[in-house]
This record gives sequence, structure tokens and C-alpha cells, in this order.
Amino acid sequence: MAEHRHKRETSARRLPRAALVAAPIALLATGSAVTLGVVSSDPVPDLPVAQDAASVSGAARESTASRSESRLDTRKERKAFQKAVDRSARVVATRSAVRTADTRRWTTEVLNLWTGSGEFATKDGEMKSAKRVLVTGRRASGRVEIVVDGNSRWVSEGYLSEEKPVAAAAGLSMAPCPDPGVEGGLTDDAVYVYRSVCHAFPQITSYGGWDAHGEHSSGRALDIMTSDVELGDAIAAFLQEHAAELNLYDILWRQRIWTPVRAGEGWRSMSSRGSATANHYDHVHVATNG
Repeated sequence: MAEHRHKRETSARRLPRAALVAAPIALLATGSAVTLGVVSSDPVPDLPVAQDAASVSGAARESTASRSESRLDTRKERKAFQKAVDRSARVVATRSAVRTADTRRWTTEVLNLWTGSGEFATKDGEMKSAKRVLVTGRRASGRVEIVVDGNSRWVSEGYLSEEKPVAAAAGLSMAPCPDPGVEGGLTDDAVYVYRSVCHAFPQITSYGGWDAHGEHSSGRALDIMTSDVELGDAIAAFLQEHAAELNLYDILWRQRIWTPVRAGEGWRSMSSRGSATANHYDHVHVATNG
């Protein structure tokens, strides 16, 4: 009888089969419901396939390139705009300089006229020597700005003077001079030099002709007396210009010598002879070949 009661107690504690089956089903249903709720409330996006990823990458590159090109175009536009502004400012400055120019200078040489001061300027004619021109006061790259027919032009610096330069005569002359005594003892070529110089430079009133020393003893030399450097330079330049016509042998001036046969060397220095007169600082000496 005792054993029979023990079996009944064990059977009483055993869960019903329906409960054992229902519990896992309920748990599974609860988990499924939770899972479905999470999915429905925050769905996970589908990952793009490989082709879609390439398309996205290409689009990104195109967008970046487009932005880079846009920035490049903007920089180009800014540079072009700045150039236009600078060019306009230069035009305004030039017009103002030309309009307000009030200083005049003399040209001391034949000068090339340039459209600007820079290396890309073009030549636009010439300005003759001994011409009075308006200067603006602007300087750049070794040139100065002048006004020519109301326009800006540039010439080499260093060839404008406040005073009118001494202008040499255009040609030669055999007309008699005021002091015919100078011609005594001179050769025909030397007389030609004397008459040409006396008419080209009437401000010269003193000459040295024939005497017993050096080239003068042959009657082929003439001393043109002046200590004025500018005037002496002009006389020397006149003689150089007409050296062939005057049949010149040499020119001496300010301790220098120039000869037609070595004209390509220009003026050559001479050793000192001890005095201003001996070194030709107070006169231009010229000699002919005959």
C-alpha cells in the first residue's frame, strides 16, 4: 500500500503534456512578435549591390570633378577680371599723365619712339634731335614718357635736356668766313674744314691755323677754340658725320682721338701731355689727309 501511494504522488507533480508543449510555443510566439516589432519599427536598409556601389562611386567622382572645374573656372574668371581692372587702371593713369604734363625738355639725339616701357613695346617712329617735347615725369625700365601728338610714347632715358642742345648744320660750305686770315698756309682740304665749321658754328670766334709745330706745320690742321664741353662735342660730332667729305685724318678732343680708319673703335684715350691745351681740353683739333 505504501508503494502505491508513492507512485501517485510522483504522478501528481508531473506537468501535463499540454502545458509542456504550450510553453515553448508561447515563448516562440513572444520572440517572433518582438522580432517583428523591431523589424517593423526600424527596418534595416538593403545593401547596394556591386554595380550600384560603382555607380555611387562614379557619381561622387563626377561631383568632385565638377566642383574642381567650377573652382578652376572661378579662378580664371577672377584673373581675367583682375587683368581687365589693371589694364583699365593703366589706361586711366596714362591719360591722366598725358593730360597733366607741363614740363618740356629738349632731345639731344635722334630717339626711337616706343609704345610702352616694357620689353614687348613696339617701335613707333623717331623723334629728331633738338626737338622740344612734353614729358610726363613717369619713368620705367630705362625709359621716360613723353607726349607726342597727344599720345603717350616712351624714349630712352638720358637723352632729354633742360637746355636746347647745340645743333650742327646739315651740310658743308665753301662760303668765305669773317676772318679770312685763318686760311693763310692751309691746304684746300683744311680751308674746306674751316669754312664749313665757321658757318655751322658761328659762335666760334677763335681758330688756330698754320704754325711751325706738329700737323699744323703741314697746313693740314686746324684748332677750333672752345672749352665748352657741349659745344665741343657738337663740333666733333659734326666733323665725324662729314669725315669722308672733308677727307679727315683725325680729330683730337679732351685727351681722346678719333680716326676714320678706326671709326668702329669710337673715341680712344690718349696719354697726358701735361696741360689742358696739350690735352685738347680748350680746343678741338682736326687734321686732313691732304
